[in-house]
Amino acid sequence: MEKINGKLNEYNTPWIIQRADPYVCRHTDGIYYFTATVPAYDKIILRKSDTLTGLAGAEEKVIWNRHTTGAMGSHIWAPELHYLDGAWYIYFAAGDAEEVWKIRPYVLKCEGQNPMTDDWVEMGQLQCADEDEFSFRSFSLDATILESAGKYYIVWAEKVGVGKGISNLYIAELESPTKLKTVQVLLTTPDYDWERIGFWVNEGPAVLKHDGRIFLTYSASATGACYAMGMLSAREGADLLDPAEWRKERCPVLSTDEEKGIYGPGHNSFVKAEDGRDVCVYHARTYEEIEGDPLHDPNRHAMLLEVTWRDGRPVFDFANKIQ
Repeated sequence: MEKINGKLNEYNTPWIIQRADPYVCRHTDGIYYFTATVPAYDKIILRKSDTLTGLAGAEEKVIWNRHTTGAMGSHIWAPELHYLDGAWYIYFAAGDAEEVWKIRPYVLKCEGQNPMTDDWVEMGQLQCADEDEFSFRSFSLDATILESAGKYYIVWAEKVGVGKGISNLYIAELESPTKLKTVQVLLTTPDYDWERIGFWVNEGPAVLKHDGRIFLTYSASATGACYAMGMLSAREGADLLDPAEWRKERCPVLSTDEEKGIYGPGHNSFVKAEDGRDVCVYHARTYEEIEGDPLHDPNRHAMLLEVTWRDGRPVFDFANKIQ
């Protein structure tokens, strides 16, 4: 346990230290895999374990390194591991070595069935639909996969506008694991004050399903203590490309708790524990004050909490920590 104001704190003990944007998946064989952003922003790592909590002590392997020049040469962010069409894919964001803020989504594909030991090949930038003149033309990141009614969709963040720009979430159906089938649809933009602190941001989408409903969490505002999780929801089987099918929560569902010593929780993923419980895997810091640029502070740690349910809706409570 860490000390907060001189006291041991049972809530903010990191699960995996200095791993931001944590993503955990459980394969059909029961094996858990973990990946995340590393502080140097220069590589993609993987861990595997027979148990969820076992990932904390699992050996970490580097499966890909950034390029030294050109595309995929900087800011390697938010990798996610997905199994689609009988193969493993990793979706991640990267900048250009010479233009570090030229962030775009890229894809890796595993040539075998063991993502820890088999070779990974670069599939290039995620491709938009042929008639789409908008997607991935500017700062784009945080692609995640959503399956519903036999169709696969992709949700991602992309900046629009002038000045600092506004980061919105968009959705499209997939034609293949590396190309969109449909033109982008705007899913959510930073409407509320708590989504506009430092920057106007909606990013980091994550999918949770329960009892015929789809819950899509996302993160908002700048990456310091103001970072917080919001949520959208829709019915399974609905037309997910119709924005009217989605309901957006007015207030954040997870945010800084000074008493518990958790600051800036967000950019999460969801996974089932061995006993079927839903678990939220998120990152947070254990202190508020950051010296310099928050992106250069390495202490966003991966943490766990159990998702409980009330009236068919998820409840995110730091007290429901997975030990």
